[in-house]
Amino acid sequence: SSPHLVQVRERIRINGQPISKDLFNKYFWLVYNRLEETKDPAHASMPAYFRFLTIMAFHVFLQEKVDLAVVEVGIGGTYDCTNIIRAPVVCGVSSLGIDHTSILGDTMEKIAWQKGGIFKPGVPAFTVAQPERPLEVLRERAQERECPLYLCPELDDFEEGCRELELGLAGAHQRSNAALALQLARTWLQRRGCQGIGELKEVPPSTELLGRPVPLAPAFQLTDAMIQGLRDTEWLGRTQVLSHGPVTWYLDGAHTTSSIQACVRWFRQVALNQDKPHDGSEVRVLLFNATGDRDMAALLKLLVPCHFDYAVFCPNFTEVSVANNADQQNFNVTLENALTRCLENQRTWTRLLDEKVGQDPWLPSPLRVGGLLQPAPARASLLLVPPAPRPLNSPALVFPCLAQALRWVAQGRDPHLAAPAASGAHPHPAASSGAVLLREAAAVRVLVTGSLHLVGGVLRLLDPALSQ
Repeated sequence: SSPHLVQVRERIRINGQPISKDLFNKYFWLVYNRLEETKDPAHASMPAYFRFLTIMAFHVFLQEKVDLAVVEVGIGGTYDCTNIIRAPVVCGVSSLGIDHTSILGDTMEKIAWQKGGIFKPGVPAFTVAQPERPLEVLRERAQERECPLYLCPELDDFEEGCRELELGLAGAHQRSNAALALQLARTWLQRRGCQGIGELKEVPPSTELLGRPVPLAPAFQLTDAMIQGLRDTEWLGRTQVLSHGPVTWYLDGAHTTSSIQACVRWFRQVALNQDKPHDGSEVRVLLFNATGDRDMAALLKLLVPCHFDYAVFCPNFTEVSVANNADQQNFNVTLENALTRCLENQRTWTRLLDEKVGQDPWLPSPLRVGGLLQPAPARASLLLVPPAPRPLNSPALVFPCLAQALRWVAQGRDPHLAAPAASGAHPHPAASSGAVLLREAAAVRVLVTGSLHLVGGVLRLLDPALSQ
């Protein structure tokens, strides 16, 4: 799987656990040296980062004699380096979204064509509910490749009576992922000739092809092991909640329009529906960064309805100096480039909030002075003397690294983080004012989103055990 959050070893797992440092070291040098010895002298280059790790993963799985390898494509499918498996047992395509447009294309249909490139002759494939045209493209790709393609039934169809299946991963979107996982798992078990893998349920003829270009796969009776598997599933950095005293961190690596929408629905459900603290003082903070060719303004606009009191932007670097932190380093991005992107996000967020003035109950109405209508004062001055018990939507701040950003947000109230330096660390006037509000709030709720690399950096600082 990719990308990793904290350590590169997360990408290659056996029985759910990242391979050990010793095993990673052993196979890394074995593969590296073999490639070095056999490379073409005329074109003396090694495979790039992701290609190298893909080759290494296949080698690890073969040498360790795993029974089953689950391989997630990197980008797209058709031209992805994972797509060299000639005869997989089964293929799956989850919910499509617009991402990596410079490589995959800028429409859902183009992206569907790329994803359908993993289909193989005679190998069953499953997908979940998709918009009409992209689903048509997937069907056409399946026909081209003589691949039997099926649509997964909703997870509700697997539930008996009133018993709702419990998922270890939060968010409504995970229900379609779970439905896909069940079909993939059952296909593998069936191939192995396993007994007791769940009796198929009859599909009513009226629903089988009701306006669907792709036939509906039958639901089946779930075994106890399947029910437990769905319940016990963990995936760090996806709809993850860390409660550290008065500070609660909500981590989700969403980075596309559709996944940010799902993230907002989840955050509003788990964080904003909670009972307010007794004294009412709750501060909401957005920590955001996004990378690549993504439309930052479109993503940020989706986050405005959450009514954040602060928006904090910083690069995906845990510290300003990343020399001792190679797993977190992106050698294609300089600190200057990353900070420029953060400053653009800061300006975009401020503009989005300005557009909301007058439409939003949390924002101040213009003040009347001497009978004349005056513009609302700058938000920085509003923060110095908050006119309401709840802090108002406030300026966006930029920090050069995650460590500084997290220390400012937590203000010494998270036992996993040191308090910010007393002087000189935060010259921004809004930062010093906000520090008082953050220190005195009964609850601080922080949503971290926009990038899996950002979430990984935050996890590295909040849970040092993950780096071991």
